[in-house]
Amino acid sequence: MTMMTKKTIMTLDMTLVTTGDVTLTDRRTQASWSVNVGSFMLGTTTVTRKEYKAVTGGPPPVPDEEALPASNLSWWQAAEFCNALSRLEQLSPAYRLDAAAETAEWDRDADGYRLPTEAEWEYACRAGTDGPRYGPLEAIAWYRDNSGEQPHPVAGKDPNAWGLYDTLGNVWEWCWDFYDPAVYGTYRVLRGGGWFDEHWSCRASVRRRSHPTLQIDDVGFRVARAAPRAG
Repeated sequence: MTMMTKKTIMTLDMTLVTTGDVTLTDRRTQASWSVNVGSFMLGTTTVTRKEYKAVTGGPPPVPDEEALPASNLSWWQAAEFCNALSRLEQLSPAYRLDAAAETAEWDRDADGYRLPTEAEWEYACRAGTDGPRYGPLEAIAWYRDNSGEQPHPVAGKDPNAWGLYDTLGNVWEWCWDFYDPAVYGTYRVLRGGGWFDEHWSCRASVRRRSHPTLQIDDVGFRVARAAPRAG
């Protein structure tokens, strides 16, 4: 991975996720729905503090914290990071954002970075498995029983079968989707569980929500973008 300043391009480590189907469920409403997920690229890890600062500017994190997940960031900050990184890599920004009006439009033809949909997130997290987790929790996730109630450097636990780290535990991850607009308005989806959560929250199917302006110390994000076109 090559880090960057404003004049040097950084490429995040991305993993190709190929097409497939996933069934999502919601315990609150008892609803379930199936989604066909097209191929896409997903961050191999959540965005780190070093990566976040390299893109957005400001003082870099202290060395001991560089590999920690970037957290305490709102949904809007995560979306703005995606656009900023896209511009730095001379890609088309995926989002048209107006935080004051609480509106965000996704240009699905853009080749730039974005947040995963929650269907993409769960499909990638499961990596072909159909149980609550893709491996033994102690081996794959930082959660309340083993985290010391603090975040840990990314990629410190075993990845899933597709090579993705920390999709469960360490920090919750923002997704693109609204949680339930009819009931919760602009609240966005969170997935994956975090370092302060009990084991039952660190499951592939668990959906949570938060207002997009809130900054929470165990919430971060990973980026996605379109898969390279054949030929």
